[in-house]
Amino acid sequence: MNFITIPSEIERRSMEIIAPYLKEYHLSEEEIKVYSRIIHASGDPEYAPIIKIHQDAISKAKAALLNGADIYTDVEMVRTGINKKRLAEYGGQVHCLIADPEVAKKAKEEGITRSMAAVRSFGKALNGSIVAIGNAPTALFEILHLMQQEEIYPALIIGVPVGFVGAAESKEHLMETSPVPYITVRGNKGGSPIAAAITNAILYML
Repeated sequence: MNFITIPSEIERRSMEIIAPYLKEYHLSEEEIKVYSRIIHASGDPEYAPIIKIHQDAISKAKAALLNGADIYTDVEMVRTGINKKRLAEYGGQVHCLIADPEVAKKAKEEGITRSMAAVRSFGKALNGSIVAIGNAPTALFEILHLMQQEEIYPALIIGVPVGFVGAAESKEHLMETSPVPYITVRGNKGGSPIAAAITNAILYML
């Protein structure tokens, strides 16, 4: 059996297969790149109608990254999936505190999730950054709380937590209340690979 073995050719062919699924959405070239990366990462064209990109999301994210912005994630799987070499070319780093002992201690003491505690620990460092949430709805809710209560404003929120408890609600709350640009997917779908794919799609535009 013959099959493609060259990574670049596999990706090129994948994008060709994905393209017809996007024609009806009248997307910009940059939006197509984000949609395509999401569908490529998930293997699921049914993502197309549920992806929501704020009109300023890509431009604000690119400007921040070109200026050396860091990326903050809720879990290690998102951090691992981001192209850190590409990010470093522009002076940025990826941060995740989910495994930090102090964060675990704080979460236990306050009766909150470690993801919430990690977001609180990031604090003002989130200003002007890229936030990528791929797992925990509680982390996304906490980001929205920090913006409303402490005037901490990232350049972009990639909010795609996955699951059946709070995930869909957190993303609706993001779209309804966020004072900063966002990229999200409606409903229960999402996950760490999706958050990383969106982040990388933007990095590859630089």
